[in-house]
Amino acid sequence: MTLPIRDLPSPNHDDRPDGCPIDMIILHYTGMKTAREAIDRLRDPAAKVSSHYVVDEDGNVLRLVAESRRAYHAGVSFWRGQRALNDRSIGIEIVNPGHAYGYPDFPVLQLVSVCDLCLEILSRHDLPARNIVAHSDVAPDRKEDPGEKFDWEGLARNGVGLWPGDVPDLGTSGAVRDAASLRDVRAALAHIGYEVGPEGPLDPALAGVLRAFQRHWRPEAVTGQADAGTLARLLAVARLCGGH
Repeated sequence: MTLPIRDLPSPNHDDRPDGCPIDMIILHYTGMKTAREAIDRLRDPAAKVSSHYVVDEDGNVLRLVAESRRAYHAGVSFWRGQRALNDRSIGIEIVNPGHAYGYPDFPVLQLVSVCDLCLEILSRHDLPARNIVAHSDVAPDRKEDPGEKFDWEGLARNGVGLWPGDVPDLGTSGAVRDAASLRDVRAALAHIGYEVGPEGPLDPALAGVLRAFQRHWRPEAVTGQADAGTLARLLAVARLCGGH
């Protein structure tokens, strides 16, 4: 059954670059007090922001921008060697006030609609599972949405994105700080898609990328530390991503 979608056009879009594939889905939360505030902003010409879709708390889906057009949702961003990700991505805003306003749980009906919407998008575009990501994944220095409460594991069980199964919970002890181990951490993060340098200590920039990884794949411990549990998940996700 096709997901019912109501069109509520935003003026904030333009042409995608010629020859640029649509090969990413980027999930966001709205981060505003109400759905109405968020939708109004996404449709305000002065704001110059938009997304292709908005999924409300009750599961209703709005289409603001056609998938063939470039919406303005990712901003300064990077994933797997690519920048300017608005060019190649479909943006989905999920109504949730976010960390600044209490960060409530995502309702089940909303999560079901997000999953169904992603599956419909996947039926139209040849899009690898490793490219279904969070806004925080592609902009870890400035974003944290949709955050650690979002059910990435449930999406992956239904064919949307990646989740490393059967990885033991090794806890938050044993954080690594030696140069050789941190090289391995940086290499795994880069293989998954994050922008990290090959060398360096556990500095604030690396900690920020680790927090982004944890929000997506280790939500029980968003610490910014390369602890034993995070390392196990990190290596498992890197394996799932396969070759470049």
